[in-house]
Amino acid sequence: MSFLSTLFGKKEETTGNITILNKTEYATQIITNDIKPFDVRTASEFNSGHIKKAINVDVFNAGNFNKYFEKLDKDKPVYVYCRSGSRSQKAARKLLKLGFSQVYDLKGGYSAWN
Repeated sequence: MSFLSTLFGKKEETTGNITILNKTEYATQIITNDIKPFDVRTASEFNSGHIKKAINVDVFNAGNFNKYFEKLDKDKPVYVYCRSGSRSQKAARKLLKLGFSQVYDLKGGYSAWN
């Protein structure tokens, strides 16, 4: 059974998809659909600059991160970004485990946004 779990375990962990969007695609979607993206960096990083209307939810603060996202509608798309794309991928995987089915990530993060 562990062999099968190894082969198929990833499918059981995630119930949706992570879509990585370039800057133009990301900007178009958040502007067109009036979406507030989630900045998963630290408060200090957020305060030094962020995407307009972004909400800061630090992925490193696991308790607050989980508490915040547990309250949201899992059927609505979620847009995340970090500095370069690494933390937002971690956040996106956490969101899938929390039950979100549509997670969008900014390719290259805030560094690519500027």
